[in-house]
Parts: sequence; C-alpha cells; structure tokens
Amino acid sequence: MKRVLLKLSGEALAGEKRTGFDEATCLEVARQVKRLADDGIQVAIVTGGGNFWRGRTSETIDRVKADQIGMLATVMNCIYVSDIFRHVGMKTEIFTPFVCGAFTTLFSKDRAVEALEAGKVIFFAGGTGHPYFSTDTGAVLRAVEIEADAMLLAKAIDGIYDSDPKLDPQAKKYEQISIQEVIDKKLMAVDLAASILCLENKMPMLVFGLNEENSIIETMTGTFTGTKVTVG
Repeated sequence: MKRVLLKLSGEALAGEKRTGFDEATCLEVARQVKRLADDGIQVAIVTGGGNFWRGRTSETIDRVKADQIGMLATVMNCIYVSDIFRHVGMKTEIFTPFVCGAFTTLFSKDRAVEALEAGKVIFFAGGTGHPYFSTDTGAVLRAVEIEADAMLLAKAIDGIYDSDPKLDPQAKKYEQISIQEVIDKKLMAVDLAASILCLENKMPMLVFGLNEENSIIETMTGTFTGTKVTVG
C-alpha cells in the first residue's frame, strides 16, 4: 500500500483518561506514522471527536447543533495531533470542508493529493461538514476521494467482534469478514452509511487496537492481528 487513510478514534487518543488528550499516546502515534512517511507511504488522517463530544452526549439540544459541536471537536483534535506530528519532524496540513479562519485549509481533492505528494501528512477535520454523518462516514468518503489503497481503523478495541467484548466475555473476534457480512449482521464496526460507502466503492478496511504496541506499523508490514474487512 502506497497511500492509506488512518482513522483514529477520539477515545483512543484519550488513552486511559477517556477524555481530552493523552500526550504519550499521541506521541506514539506520531512516531509510528513518521516511520511510514519516511518509507514513502502517503498518510492521511481523520480523528473522531469522542474524547470531547458525541452527538448523543446531550438529549436537550438540537441534533444539528450537537453534530456541529462534534465537527468542531474533530478540528481541535486535528490541530493538536498535527502539532504533535510536527514536533517529531513531519510536515502537516489540515483540511476542513468549511472555512475555519487561518486554522485550516479548505478541502479539495486536488489540494489534498498535492499535499500528500509533497510529503506532508494530511488531516481531514470537520467530518463531511454536514450533520447526521459520523466521522466514520467522513473518513470513508475522504479515503475514496483521495483514492487510498485502504482505510486503517484504529480503535480502542482490537478488531471486530460478534458482540460487544466489553459486555460479553464470550464475544468472538473476526480475523477476516466481508463488508457485506458487517452490514448484514449489523456489527457496527463503522456506522451503516460508512459501511455502504465502503461496499459501493470497494474500500477495504483494517480494524485494530491503537493501544497495542506498534499497531500501526504492524498493520502496514504484514503482521496484522486485527480484523480485515474485505470488499469483494
């Protein structure tokens, strides 16, 4: 794989604190991504916002406003993680689907691909820019747009299970599963809209636990221990 999109869950970025940022976790992500970038692999990144906010966090405010708060949470995450990446020696650029002052660049495919080809690690913040779409859907959309070879899904859980492993100690982990099975069994590795987008555009996914040692590098070098989601 020469170009990948890495989706980082907000919860994974928070580490054991479960909220905000865990700097050691973010530095470790940066160290691994730098190794990939130094090897010539083009890396785009989407972060979730769950370490600050989820659309379902409040039952009293309008869903559209709640989702807008979530979009801004992902912008904060990308600004933070992007600067951590710069600290370890990478060049970065953040793209958003809406104007965000001097903080980010307005997204276009051409600008994003040019940045990748110039050796930058790029960040896609702000989701799709619209409510009712998750960062999972935004991540698949951007992966398809930039013609990534695969989407790497780094989560707090180390793969896809047939039930919630936090609730069911007998939950079975899949080593490989088709995206059609994920949809049919409602496994919700990503939300339904994201799953269908993967299916329609044949975008494979590799789902793994971010907090396992060297998990990003291991995923890219063939010693993958998560769940491979196939598309055909």
